[in-house]
Amino acid sequence: MGRATPGRIREGVASVWRDMDMEKRPEPAPEPAPEGCLVAAIRLPLRIVMVVLVVPLRLVWDALVAVGRFVGRWLLLPLARAIGWVLYGLLVWPCLMLWRYVLTPVGRGLRWLGRVLLVVPAVWLYVHVLAPVGRALRDYVLVPLGRGLAWLVRVLVVVPLLAVWRYVLVPVGRVLGVIGREIWDALRVAWRVAGYVSRAVGRALRWLIVDPLRWVYRTVLTPVGHVVRDYVLRPVARVAASVRAAARQARADVRRVLFGSAPPPEPQVSDRREPGGAQGRSLDSSTTARTKTAFIKD
Repeated sequence: MGRATPGRIREGVASVWRDMDMEKRPEPAPEPAPEGCLVAAIRLPLRIVMVVLVVPLRLVWDALVAVGRFVGRWLLLPLARAIGWVLYGLLVWPCLMLWRYVLTPVGRGLRWLGRVLLVVPAVWLYVHVLAPVGRALRDYVLVPLGRGLAWLVRVLVVVPLLAVWRYVLVPVGRVLGVIGREIWDALRVAWRVAGYVSRAVGRALRWLIVDPLRWVYRTVLTPVGHVVRDYVLRPVARVAASVRAAARQARADVRRVLFGSAPPPEPQVSDRREPGGAQGRSLDSSTTARTKTAFIKD
């Protein structure tokens, strides 16, 4: 193999880059579905009619817009400016002059008079009269009165309440707490004992009553019931069925003798795809009877 040179390396890299597709090609757009002759036949007359109707309206609209711009720029705007200057000269400028040269000096004078006649005397009265009097009433009247009231409240209210709390309520509460705790413990113990007694009574009743009754039922009553069912009730049921069948046959014979035989019933057309009631339940009535007898014996 020949020795690799920088020129060969660059040519190999360039060939690799040419072979690689670095840009993802967009997927081709789906072609529009072909339009039918009916669509083209409707579209062209409709567009002609719309052009005939819309073009005059657009021309009128553009003309109105141009006229409105001209009137607004060369008539309404100068008129509005003139009216604004007139209103400024008649209303705003006199109000400004009145505020600046009349109301402002009068207000300053009234503020100076109020300060001289009201504020300065009130401040002097507060500083030199009310404040000293208030201080004197607070070091010599209010403070001793407050201390005396506090002492009275403490002696008449607080100390008795503290004494009642400390020497009456706290001991009584402790005693009641001890009594309540003992009652709760006794109730809990009694509840547990009652549970033990209840379980013992239940076991005794089970041993004395339930288990003997269960034994009697399983070993005596159940076999006796089976014997009575198999050898008494079933024969009686068979005899009763036979008697009912004989009575039904006798009534039928008497009805036939008195009124004659009834015409045969018309055959009923039934759907052969679905079996009848008896055939749907069992293929053989004797099989059904044997199955029922076996189920009753079991």
